[in-house]
Amino acid sequence: MKGPAMIRAVALWALPLTLLAACGQPTASSRVTETRDGATVAVEVTDAWCRATPGGARAAACFATFRATGREDRLVTLTTPAAALAEVHTMSTEGGMMRMSPLPDGLTLPAGESVTLAPGGTHLMLTGLAGPLSAGDQVPLTLSFETGSSLVLQVPVRAVGAG
Repeated sequence: MKGPAMIRAVALWALPLTLLAACGQPTASSRVTETRDGATVAVEVTDAWCRATPGGARAAACFATFRATGREDRLVTLTTPAAALAEVHTMSTEGGMMRMSPLPDGLTLPAGESVTLAPGGTHLMLTGLAGPLSAGDQVPLTLSFETGSSLVLQVPVRAVGAG
């Protein structure tokens, strides 16, 4: 094979690899663990993203969809080198004012149900940012669950207004 035929063959072979490389690191992950009573539990995290911060901001929000299978689980802690503190926060309206507060017991993940964290509602709050979060960046998040397992995700940062 020579000339244009060779170029087409190489291009057809390389295209899927190029598309995979362009996708970057996955933002979804799952884990399966056996609990003390022998039951299995898996948590899948999809559609994870963090909102880019305007200049000088010291806090950011991240969002995702969680799904536990096998049995209920609970997101109890999260950490990231991108911030001094990372917590699950909920939003509420009190006296006409929006308020955020941490969920002290973590985020319950009922078996077989999706739990979506979204702007204006429950979210992952990063405070004391080490630096600004810019669109295209990746934020490493370690999520720890009540069952004793953890997930490490590389979460993409999207521009303000995206999502």
